[in-house]
Amino acid sequence: MPGPRSVYFVENGDPEAYDECPRIHPDTSANHMQVPWERPMIRQLIAVGILAIGTASASAAPPGTWEVSGTSGVVVAGGEEAVAAGIEVLRDGGNAVDAAVATILALSVTDATSFCFGGEVPILIYDARRGVVEVIAGQGAAPRLATQRYFEQRGGIPGTGVEPAAVPAVVDACVTALDRSGTRTFAQVAAPALRLLDRGVKDWHLDLARTIRRLTAAEGDSPGERRRGLRLVADAFYRGAIAREIDDWSRTHGGLVRYTDLATHVTRVEEPVSSSYRGLTVVKCGPWTQGPYLLEALQLLEGYDLKAMGHNRPDTIHTTVEALKLALADRDTYYADPLFADVPLAELLAPQYASKRRALIDPRHASLTQRPGNPRAGHALLDETDARRGVNGPASDTTTCLTADRFGNVVAATPSGWSGVVAGKTGVWLGTRLQSFNTWPGHPNCIEPGKRPRITLTPTLVLKDGKPLLAVSVAGGDNQEQMTLQLLLDQIDFGLPPADAVTAPRFMSDHFLGSFRQAPPKLGQLRINPEVGETTLAELSARGHRLVVQQTPLGAAATAVSIDPSSKLLRGAGDPRAGRHAGAY
Repeated sequence: MPGPRSVYFVENGDPEAYDECPRIHPDTSANHMQVPWERPMIRQLIAVGILAIGTASASAAPPGTWEVSGTSGVVVAGGEEAVAAGIEVLRDGGNAVDAAVATILALSVTDATSFCFGGEVPILIYDARRGVVEVIAGQGAAPRLATQRYFEQRGGIPGTGVEPAAVPAVVDACVTALDRSGTRTFAQVAAPALRLLDRGVKDWHLDLARTIRRLTAAEGDSPGERRRGLRLVADAFYRGAIAREIDDWSRTHGGLVRYTDLATHVTRVEEPVSSSYRGLTVVKCGPWTQGPYLLEALQLLEGYDLKAMGHNRPDTIHTTVEALKLALADRDTYYADPLFADVPLAELLAPQYASKRRALIDPRHASLTQRPGNPRAGHALLDETDARRGVNGPASDTTTCLTADRFGNVVAATPSGWSGVVAGKTGVWLGTRLQSFNTWPGHPNCIEPGKRPRITLTPTLVLKDGKPLLAVSVAGGDNQEQMTLQLLLDQIDFGLPPADAVTAPRFMSDHFLGSFRQAPPKLGQLRINPEVGETTLAELSARGHRLVVQQTPLGAAATAVSIDPSSKLLRGAGDPRAGRHAGAY
């Protein structure tokens, strides 16, 4: 057991801040007060250096509603006014896809520090009319100038500025969603966002409003032909004057995005990846996201009776964390854009592979090494692992969007894009998603022109008998899928309603290669809420987990929607501690 050491005080709930925060002693700080971890067992763990405590308490629920139910429509997202935009479209007769696009466009204003108009948004749509789930692959590729050599000569891919911008994907993703499953025009769904921009609160608002009005004007050249009008919107952004302006600005300011990159951008409509869990079908985007590793983790956990273990009890948390570690190791080793890399997805999701990997979970000891498997050979462990590491990058990205309607349509989307720059007078913020690539020759996720980075954005749908039962979207970088897993277990195994699931005590492993500039793993480290109880914390510590106790949302903004198959009741909730809001009627 390690000797005594100082305790880290985490300000503002920053999940990474404990690495650099000033050290204080819990008994002598001027901020000393009675908090949950001052109970005898927790004080003892502090004294021997097992726990690092985050003292920033969860903030009070913001104005607005975070828990709702209704039978006609529901929207759960980030900013309150973005939720209102989606509800407005639903009440006006639009469907869940129309509402989702309205919400996404409004989020580029209300949640602009986490998501931008020139960013990305993977979307899962259950189209009730056709009875299918489709992936709208709203992730832009690396520009033609974004080569491995270019960034290697610059010491890596930066996490901020203009150079790490991928081709903007949001506009075409939204247009594609409307075209395939929506009922409204772009002008109709953009109207709420325009009202927000017309206030001119930020200096780029009026510029972006003018750009959006140029798009709606292009759409107006096809009156009465909705679908053709939508394509004219995409042409105006990607192949018209706006694209030329983004190109000119990018050239002038050292960016890599060019007109040709915009003009050849394509939004792929893909088949989802899915697997079964407890008789339900869990649906994800492909391995250009981190999504399929959730399916790997669920297959590992299928072999355990989690309900008998108990909700957030030591055995349950330990087993879940160890399953996450194994699945994350595979993510870091194999996942990439399948158009460029040979991702052994079928083998990774094979039940036989899960059975072999499950045997690696030690019920009494936490793993302190990364252990990817060898799915191609059908072996539980890979003989040699990649030891390359990068440097830490920012991960304060992303927002959330869930919608459902009375017709049975359901949408789960995870919009993102941050720490970039505004492309001049277009008002379009560009993202920095290229930092999710690496520059390591031979690695599946090494940057190449035209390739999509392996992203963390990962919406989820759960189906029962082919129809939606649950929808989940989480913001928070590498925390997203860990939070999603807990939301699914809370609702499927333990019967919690969405409101209880999004606010339940949670935990997050840091035992992975970071998805932003490839931050080194923090092996064995487990961030966890103190509300799980001192007995559970002590038992997890005894099993070797390196605990960091924080009374915060742990860097994950959780949202969930459930659909009752019998009553058709729609229930939605978003974690109020993370600024989520919800609306229904």
